[in-house]
Amino acid sequence: MAKKSIVAIGGGTGLSTMLKGLKIHTDRITAIVSVADDGGSSGVLRSNLGMLPPGDIRNCVAALTDVEPMYGEMLNHRFTDGVFCGHTLGNIMLAAINDMSDNFDEAVKRFCRLVGVSADIVPVSNEFITLSARLANGTLISGESNIGHRSNPDIDISEVFITPSYAAPVASAIDAIENADIIVLGPGSLYTSVIPNLLIDGITEAIVRSRAKKVYVCNIMTQPGETVGYTASRHLDALERHSRRGIVDYIIVNDAEIPRDVKDTYAAENAAQVEADIDLLNRRIHVLHGNLFLVKNGQIRHNFSRLARSIMKIGDM
Repeated sequence: MAKKSIVAIGGGTGLSTMLKGLKIHTDRITAIVSVADDGGSSGVLRSNLGMLPPGDIRNCVAALTDVEPMYGEMLNHRFTDGVFCGHTLGNIMLAAINDMSDNFDEAVKRFCRLVGVSADIVPVSNEFITLSARLANGTLISGESNIGHRSNPDIDISEVFITPSYAAPVASAIDAIENADIIVLGPGSLYTSVIPNLLIDGITEAIVRSRAKKVYVCNIMTQPGETVGYTASRHLDALERHSRRGIVDYIIVNDAEIPRDVKDTYAAENAAQVEADIDLLNRRIHVLHGNLFLVKNGQIRHNFSRLARSIMKIGDM
């Protein structure tokens, strides 16, 4: 049986974590990555060098490299002092390649070849975008890094939007979506990593047209400044509100209980386990649920092996 072609759309650590599991099952992977990031090392390089943010791309490259595993660790190595303080080696390498390329998509392709990545990693757009949020009280927040770190984090986000509003997609991203067997949205920050991709002109429409099975991987924990108090169905509501109703056919949800001591740590930062309101979800979408988390250095992450198996199971349904 031919291996499934999988398109994974998102950003942040959630996307790269999932890719580690998917590459065990197939080499036909395309990661479509958000370019909305404007914080940290990515923000500095974006501002100083006029390049699109490299951080989420680098994370995906490190996860998918086919050579010595230490290569991925090296790409993610972050300097702690000197002129490169705060930057990762991978970001600096991609900045250099970008300086020698016609556009960011071309630079990413060259970077992937250099470090031994056979999968396709595609920035969702070659255009500079600014992500903004409109809160429930009408307040506007400009800049991706400001949305989750605002002075009023308990006020709900009504919508996020991009400027320019009709940023063009990279052509290969559209092609990959239209020819995929499985399309996966998430996991990752709902409003700042996943949804921004759906706001790029033509991406939502391509997903709707595609004959692929479409999956949303819900986050395990809520996120301060973005999804405080959100259940799994509220995550899905926000996804559909920014794209199309019924944009995905399946949702994958963790319903295993997080250890109390870990919950307490997250509670101190105004985060909690996402309620898996499965009965409500079952009325509108196919639901896969189970124990999908692991604890790494006190932080909750998706168990990428179990998550990948769940996604591949959907491909066989």
